Amino acid sequence: MLDMEQDPETRDTKKPRRRRLFTDEFRAGAVRLVLDEGKSVARVAKDLDLTESSLHAWVQRARADRGQGKPGVLTTAEREELSRLRKENRELRMERDILKKAAAFFAKEST
Repeated sequence: MLDMEQDPETRDTKKPRRRRLFTDEFRAGAVRLVLDEGKSVARVAKDLDLTESSLHAWVQRARADRGQGKPGVLTTAEREELSRLRKENRELRMERDILKKAAAFFAKEST
């Protein structure tokens, strides 16, 4: 049986990329190159050593924030509000469930 390291056909040639964090200023600069200077996503991604998919997502969000996005794409403010409302909804459901259990407990105790 062949070892995976010895067989070039079964060996993965691409290493997975490490997840990197970028500042807001860096993202804005990359998006500016695409939207304001008219460079392609592929070119900017290659020049800045980014994945095209990440840069494309940043550009879509920026377009939505500028009011030029496709219908259904949320702006940054809308995404933040949605996140906040989902968290609040989770907390309210948890509180409601606790109150239901407490009411059932005390109803059982009083009989």
